Amino acid sequence: MAATPIFGEQLDGHMMPRLYERLRAEHGPVAPVAVAPGIEAWLVLGHRELVRLTREEQDFSHDPRRWRQLREGRVPEDSPILPMVGWRPALLFADGQQHRRMRAAVSDALSRINGHELRRGVRALSERLISEFADRKEADLVSDYARKLPLMVITGLLGLDEPTGRELVKAIAGLAVANADSADASKRMGSILLALIEEKRRRPGNDVTSALLHHPARLTDEEVLHNLVVMFVAGNQTTVNWIATTLRILLCDPAFRSSLSGGHLSVDDALDLVLWRFPPTQNFPARYATRDLRFGGQEVRAGDMLILGLAGANADPDILPEDGTPVVGNRSHLAFGAGPHTCPAQDPARLITRTAVDTIRHRLPDLELAVPESELAWIKSPWSKGLAALPVRFTEPQLPRGPQAPRS
Repeated sequence: MAATPIFGEQLDGHMMPRLYERLRAEHGPVAPVAVAPGIEAWLVLGHRELVRLTREEQDFSHDPRRWRQLREGRVPEDSPILPMVGWRPALLFADGQQHRRMRAAVSDALSRINGHELRRGVRALSERLISEFADRKEADLVSDYARKLPLMVITGLLGLDEPTGRELVKAIAGLAVANADSADASKRMGSILLALIEEKRRRPGNDVTSALLHHPARLTDEEVLHNLVVMFVAGNQTTVNWIATTLRILLCDPAFRSSLSGGHLSVDDALDLVLWRFPPTQNFPARYATRDLRFGGQEVRAGDMLILGLAGANADPDILPEDGTPVVGNRSHLAFGAGPHTCPAQDPARLITRTAVDTIRHRLPDLELAVPESELAWIKSPWSKGLAALPVRFTEPQLPRGPQAPRS
């Protein structure tokens, strides 16, 4: 069967859902695709199939060293897919006991984040960013808000200063685009994080990096480096997209916005709607078949690459109501994956996103789109689903809540 490309300038986040449905109609829940020039894989679009893919490690490994196309020397050294799937000593690329060891360290480091302090910090940073564009009465909520806020929060959690954090985000953005510059972006990212690890080894602080370095699991510096890469890549762009897309729904869906304002729905309901309909990560690499097997109606060979089609699986008609609309409060979506490798950072990510959305709703209550919804552009990436820009306008912002506001 011919592999359908799921990359290229002609495909963006708006067009991809139609492609998934065409693939589903033509091939069923598992479809042959190309994820980069000359790189073929199976895209898992079925909800049940994706759950099986994530849970049955005996059939589907996380270790890219099993990838047959790579072992046979058929992957160009400059392929844009390599920075995404090249083996690293990190939980994302490990199975079994090795994965459990590293995940324990990462989960414990994340559990040390104080939720109340994180909420206060996110609110303060949100207020600061809003103040920077408030006088203009207009803004791009992607570049002026959603793209800046997670950077400031996550780099702070890792123990990075803001200038270094900005450099790290540039490198991450180069990875997500998945083009010829991705390899250089990967090198820049590694050098920044290695310097951070050396600093925190000498002078530990109250941050995630220090917690990983001093965890009883005894991660090596190399393991800490690559687990930080996984955490930052997954955490930053995912949260950017989650914030921006939630704001888009609130701006473009009057009924939803009215229900939210009237107390019939919560911000969390809006966040869940985004995770169902527009998951911030639309596809996620990868699993590798450990044996020949029939899966989703396809003959999958040992060493084949399989891509987690998170957006496609969330839209699987077999698990949605007849009208195709996810039920409010239903969190059985696969936006964070499933099984032993479910994203360990989804709780802090939700807290950051909820606080960011809630703060701007209260500060800018008359926020409205500055362009027709049809003119909104999505970034072009086979992996990330996010808006390229979200231009808005507003009148006078409300005063900040809390002790910063003057008393009458």
